[in-house]
Amino acid sequence: MQGFASHGKARELVIELELPYPPSANHLYRRVGSRMLISREGRRYRERVCAILAAAGVRRFDGPIRLQIEIYPPDRRRRDVDNVQKAILDSLQHGGLYRDDSQVAKLEVERRGVVRGGRLLLRIESKR
Repeated sequence: MQGFASHGKARELVIELELPYPPSANHLYRRVGSRMLISREGRRYRERVCAILAAAGVRRFDGPIRLQIEIYPPDRRRRDVDNVQKAILDSLQHGGLYRDDSQVAKLEVERRGVVRGGRLLLRIESKR
């Protein structure tokens, strides 16, 4: 979902998306000789995120953004929330949400309850 919220003179663009649960950072890349490449699992995830962004008609942000991520893991195994951030941020950049993940001025990540299959809820905000 994409929409504008007005706060005084500045208009704020707010996008809310649901994404699939990403592969762990431990499974995102693989080494081939001296090179580090994105894994097959990482490529599949990135392609799914790109398709979701395209279907939602999301346009690229050019300025700083605030990103809130709610993580709903697929099971009760111990997981570090920072292990999912790399896959999410790289996939959003690859999908054209922003030029570079250095545009993320504020990042909030919160783990929530278990959901079968796992999922992520994202809220992206930027002043336009």
